[in-house]
Amino acid sequence: MSGDFDGLVALVTGGASGIGAAIAAELNRGGATVAVLDLRTDALPEPIAGFACDVSDDPSCRSSVRAVVDRFGRLDVVVNNAGVGAQGTVADNLDAEWHRVFDVNVLGVVRVTRAALPYLRRSQAAAVVSTCSVAATVGLPERALYSATKGAVLSLTRAMATDHLREGIRVNCVIPGTVDTPWIDRLLGNAPDPAAERAALVARQPHGRLVSSAEVARAVAYLASPRSGSTTGVALAVDGGMQALRPRPSG
Repeated sequence: MSGDFDGLVALVTGGASGIGAAIAAELNRGGATVAVLDLRTDALPEPIAGFACDVSDDPSCRSSVRAVVDRFGRLDVVVNNAGVGAQGTVADNLDAEWHRVFDVNVLGVVRVTRAALPYLRRSQAAAVVSTCSVAATVGLPERALYSATKGAVLSLTRAMATDHLREGIRVNCVIPGTVDTPWIDRLLGNAPDPAAERAALVARQPHGRLVSSAEVARAVAYLASPRSGSTTGVALAVDGGMQALRPRPSG
C-alpha cells in the first residue's frame, strides 16, 4: 500500500509493541505520518512519533490527541489498538478486574475516538479502525471477561459506523485469531506445560499456525486506506479461518 497514506496523519494507541508496533510500521510504510499513543514511547523507531497516553484516563486521551494535531496539523486515521488481556470464567474475576479491563479495552476506544472526532470531521480521508478479537465471535475457554470486552468493541464499531457515516468517517475493526505476540509469550510462560499450551493454540487455528502481527497490520492498513472508501461497519477476520471454517481433522 505504498503511497496510500501520503499526506495523512495516523494515530495508533498501544503502538509501542506487538500488534500496535506492526500497525504503526505498516502505516508509515504506506506514507502516513504516524503518532503512537502508549504508556511508554521512549523506544519507538524513527520516524514514528511517541506521545505518552493512558487510555483509561480521559484528560490524558484528550491532551494526547490534541498534542498530535498541534504537532502535525491534522488527524485522518485513528487505530484503537491498546488493550489488556484477561483469563478465567465468569466466576474467576472480581468486579474490580472487570472494571479495569473494560476501562481499557472498551472505554479506551470511546475516549480516544471521542477526542479525535472534531479533527476527523475535517478530514477527507477519515477512518477509525479498532482491534477486536475472535473472542468476540467464538466461545473460547476461560476468556469470559476478555470476550465480553471484545464483543463490546464489535458492537461499538457498528454503532459508530452508523452514527458517523454521514460525516464521512468510516469505522471498521479487525478480528484477529491468536496472534504470536509478547502477551501470548507471557501467557505461555505461566502455563504448566508451555510447549503443550502453544501446540493447543496452534491446533485450534484451522490454517495450522498462529497469526502474525504483520498480517493484522496489513488488514488494518486496508481498512484505513482511502482506497477503501466504501468499506465501513466491517469486521475483517484475520484468523486463519477460526471463526468460519471447520476442516476435517488431519490424519
